[in-house]
Amino acid sequence: MRRPHEEVASAVQASLETYLRAVGHQALGWYADPEGDWQELDATGWEYVHHQLKASSPILILKDTPGGAGAYRFEYHGKSPHTPRVRHEPDAVCAVEFWLPTNLLEQHGPERVRELALSLAAPLPFSSGHAGPSFNALTQLVGVPAELQAWSARHPAMGLREVEHLSWHLGTRVPGVHWLTFLGPPVLEALGGVSGLRGRLASPDISVHALGSERAVVTLGEWPDAGDTEQGRTLPLHRELARVLEPWLYHRPSFGHDPEEEAALRRWERRFLD
Repeated sequence: MRRPHEEVASAVQASLETYLRAVGHQALGWYADPEGDWQELDATGWEYVHHQLKASSPILILKDTPGGAGAYRFEYHGKSPHTPRVRHEPDAVCAVEFWLPTNLLEQHGPERVRELALSLAAPLPFSSGHAGPSFNALTQLVGVPAELQAWSARHPAMGLREVEHLSWHLGTRVPGVHWLTFLGPPVLEALGGVSGLRGRLASPDISVHALGSERAVVTLGEWPDAGDTEQGRTLPLHRELARVLEPWLYHRPSFGHDPEEEAALRRWERRFLD
């Protein structure tokens, strides 16, 4: 059942406030206005942000800098069930993402980053979520997507930024396995809850932590690992979790791509299964 947009917006705002307390308000200094132009995130800008959070199907993008990929980023794609397009898209969901630079992980260690991720997730009524290393690039530039495809083949645990796409197509499925994989209804219920999920995972380096009665987070090892196929780091923990979650993993819909591109996409989606 889809939750009221107001309930989700309130939860997202609570997570945003937690994020800002952790990284500092100065980490986000710009926002994209309705025309896609960057505006300074001053008092007027924050009024706009708070107003948009409550709007029907809002899109909010906040960054630390108006140029380049940036180190800090908040992005929210809301979905009001009363919007005509959303009513005709059964897999449309509200989606939110938070970005942190890798030097924060290196300076403070993985446990602090994990604690922050859990704090961000706490108020959210999520079906799934994840945290881990990801490519941060300006994908609209010529040549960048092809470059990322090559690097992702070598480092299979590196994520790709696709929150807008997922907000229209994900539904209740799971968008792959990651260092932290958050699971909620209905997937966790289908797995038999936290105890059922624990029973399917054998590695002592995989932990399952309950988040209330309906949600959980799976942690793959102490530190996030991007993997490296050229060095034989094939990520056995990711593979073990992927085998358990295979029936519920998300697969991009086919939009008539070039057959070779389509085949490459399917290989990438099954990189932890084959």
